[in-house]
Amino acid sequence: MRAFRIAAYDAPPELVEFDLPPPGPGEIRLKIEACGLNFADLLMARGRYQERPEPPVTLGMEMAGTVSALGEGVTGLTVGDRVAAQNSHGGLAEEANVRADWCVRLPDDMPASDAAAFQIAYGTSHVALDYRARLQPGERLVVTGAAGGVGLTAVEIGALMGAEVVAIARGEEKLEVARQAGATHLIDARSLDIREQIKALGGADVVYEAVGGDLFTQCFRATNPDGRILAIGFASGEVPQIPANHLLVKNLTVIGLYWGGYRVHRPKVLTDSLAQLFRWYEEGRLHPRISQQFPLDRAADGLEMLRLRKSTGKVVVTVP
Repeated sequence: MRAFRIAAYDAPPELVEFDLPPPGPGEIRLKIEACGLNFADLLMARGRYQERPEPPVTLGMEMAGTVSALGEGVTGLTVGDRVAAQNSHGGLAEEANVRADWCVRLPDDMPASDAAAFQIAYGTSHVALDYRARLQPGERLVVTGAAGGVGLTAVEIGALMGAEVVAIARGEEKLEVARQAGATHLIDARSLDIREQIKALGGADVVYEAVGGDLFTQCFRATNPDGRILAIGFASGEVPQIPANHLLVKNLTVIGLYWGGYRVHRPKVLTDSLAQLFRWYEEGRLHPRISQQFPLDRAADGLEMLRLRKSTGKVVVTVP
């Protein structure tokens, strides 16, 4: 089969052919139809992600397709089932072996491309805002990187949960995308007075922060007493340093979130969250935005879109 993989960390990914072994105990063989790309794939290729499987490694963390074989002991799934699956790697390929308990059946009318764009982006935002930050109706939610694949879902879910959403993104085009997803207020990330603009709106009750660097600092300083700050990621490449005395004086809470970590120590958090998200999708209340789709042999182009931050919404790789 064909797969887009790295032979060593920091080596350029290549499309190669190799034989995939049969699924092991508790695994299913997935015939992949689509794979969603994430900023974490870029970190994985450089060996800078939280998980570091031994190379060679096939990139791609979230995938959707059809079950084609069952490993020993698998129950609850059958050959022919359409499922979405999430793993730290393996999705940019024609097939993958995935743990059965990391698979979720798809709604009947959900295209594979939507499913591949759905799990990590919507799952991260829902677990962050609902399970971790306990976002309440009427609270003011500030979202950085608000037009990206994950940030856009935070805007959409935050609005769905009744929050007043402030979207921060770069440029009018991206801000318009965030407005269409439910943002009430728009701030250009290139502004020099982001802190002052947030405070003029009444300050932030919850901050969904995926960029890091100076933007984190400005949002941190604009957070109201008793506010919560979700550390989602550091797309700028700069991990912020948090002054603990400010946490004390303003009774702030900084909350870390690594969505994939729940797969191991509390998987029910993810399965319950995805069940709710799929219900909202079936009700027409969530609308995955796919900005670009690339075939498997152009997966490198999709990753470059992420690296240059040119996408608005998710980038998806399709597998014929």
